[in-house]
Amino acid sequence: MELFSDPIFWTLVLFLGSVLLGFPIAVALGSVATFVVWYWDLGIAMISFNFFANIVKFPLLAIPYFILSGIIMEKSGIAEKLIDLINECVGSITGGLALGAVLVATFWGAISGSGPATVAALGVILIPGMVKAGYDKPFATATVCASSGLAIIIPPSIAFIVYAIMTSCSVGGILAAGVFPGLVMSACICVSVYLTCRKKGYRGRPRKGRLLKSLKDAFWALMSPIIILGGIYGGVFTPTEAAAVSVFYGLAVGILIYRKITLRDLYSIFAETCSATSVVMLLVACGGMYAWATATVGLVDKLSSLMLGFSSNQYVVLFIINIILLFMGMILDGISIYTIFVPLLMPIMAQFGWNPIWFGVVMTINIAIGQVTPPVAQNLFVGSKISGLSIEELTPPVLPLIVASVVAMAIICAFPQITLFLPGKLGFLE
Repeated sequence: MELFSDPIFWTLVLFLGSVLLGFPIAVALGSVATFVVWYWDLGIAMISFNFFANIVKFPLLAIPYFILSGIIMEKSGIAEKLIDLINECVGSITGGLALGAVLVATFWGAISGSGPATVAALGVILIPGMVKAGYDKPFATATVCASSGLAIIIPPSIAFIVYAIMTSCSVGGILAAGVFPGLVMSACICVSVYLTCRKKGYRGRPRKGRLLKSLKDAFWALMSPIIILGGIYGGVFTPTEAAAVSVFYGLAVGILIYRKITLRDLYSIFAETCSATSVVMLLVACGGMYAWATATVGLVDKLSSLMLGFSSNQYVVLFIINIILLFMGMILDGISIYTIFVPLLMPIMAQFGWNPIWFGVVMTINIAIGQVTPPVAQNLFVGSKISGLSIEELTPPVLPLIVASVVAMAIICAFPQITLFLPGKLGFLE
């Protein structure tokens, strides 16, 4: 009977029950938090204040700007220029088009902070192009989907901004921290893609001898991450200001240079941005309410103590955390994972002295892997719509790419300096 009267029990059970019944994650988080606070008289007046306080934070302004910037870049024709340039560079080697897809997605990660948006932007061009060159469609689609997960690791990253707000660590620091881990993950995916292409006999195709022309055409696309990231790391503007600059830069390129965006397109661009932003902000607000409720009833302390009870060895605990996060990535989206698990894991970070910036990158790599891990695989679902294939058809070719990503995560876990080197050099670490 004590168990059924315990608010900790109901905070967990009601949330899990809501998710299993198909409630949207934000609704489940917010409604459970409100009920627990009301029923156990924990201060219902705090609900409205908490909801408001979770989203009234200056760094969060970067999220709608980066979402808007990503949509503008997608529609501006930048993707086509980048793909032509990369194919001209690596298209003639074994599996050149597939390797080019990974490299384009890696570069696109420095433009768009969303995995599904990267699949949408690149997939409509890369997947048909690879199929036409002789690659089988499931492999082509899986390659684009898996490499698009790099978009939330290589800055700018919407996921990193949410994590930084929740942990009060430097936004610029964690954005810088994602650069080398993103490149490590890209390299591991490239190795996997190359081995598959070599096994299946996918050959490259001769270069067209237009490297200089492709480089000239892609100049404005190449300048985008230089302006955004160079401005942040050079101290010219904050990440939020950089996001605003990226919007105006994308509009200038799309309207004046590549002329792919018209004034009529702006309405649909702004509408899509508002829709995507509202989803993210609602999750952040409701997730913050749930995190506050769990901390108030004592769930955070209990679960942290339980996890620490498994072992006093930090590597064992880190292994367990990664397994849990990989599993949760199969059923939850990234921001939901942050809002639920970051408050639970912060005491463990403090216990072992883990750098929150490094740990945030590790969490985000888990989330990136989750984007291509069924049943809830956002990137695969977008790729499925583009290619016309089912998730079941995409799962076999994506498994080697998931293994490659897990290897990359193991490297990042084993060598934290890969993550912390750049933030340290730029003065973001104390």
